[in-house]
Amino acid sequence: MSDTLIASNRRAYYDYEILETIEAGLVLQSSEIKSIRDHRVNLAGSYAFPSNGELWLNNAHIAQYPYSRGENHHPLRSRKLLLRKQELRKFMAAAQQKGYSIVPLKLYLSGHFAKISIGIGRGKRQYDKRKAIIEKERSRDAQEAIRRELQ
Repeated sequence: MSDTLIASNRRAYYDYEILETIEAGLVLQSSEIKSIRDHRVNLAGSYAFPSNGELWLNNAHIAQYPYSRGENHHPLRSRKLLLRKQELRKFMAAAQQKGYSIVPLKLYLSGHFAKISIGIGRGKRQYDKRKAIIEKERSRDAQEAIRRELQ
């Protein structure tokens, strides 16, 4: 089965240096998975945090499903992440260290299940961000020069 990308958090790669990534499952309500299948998700500004030996996704916006007859979910509610115990311990230890955060990178459908890719990120300084922009511009200019020479 192929994975269908629903939402990505491109800002996370700009603000953080991603050290390690892992795939996690999500505990969702029925109206949430329907909204996810409609691509009505925004991961900007969301993060994961440990609480009571579990990892929770906070501030991820999953829009309310407009055709829901019953109770609809709150768009910004905290959602439990499903990980193996050793992975959970590693990510919880990383979250306790100063300067490290757990950030969601992308949300996708794998078969019938919604999965989220989360990463341990270390915050970048302003000069690191500038350096990354300069390197990206240089590589873009080099690729453009190569294309011009080939024509």
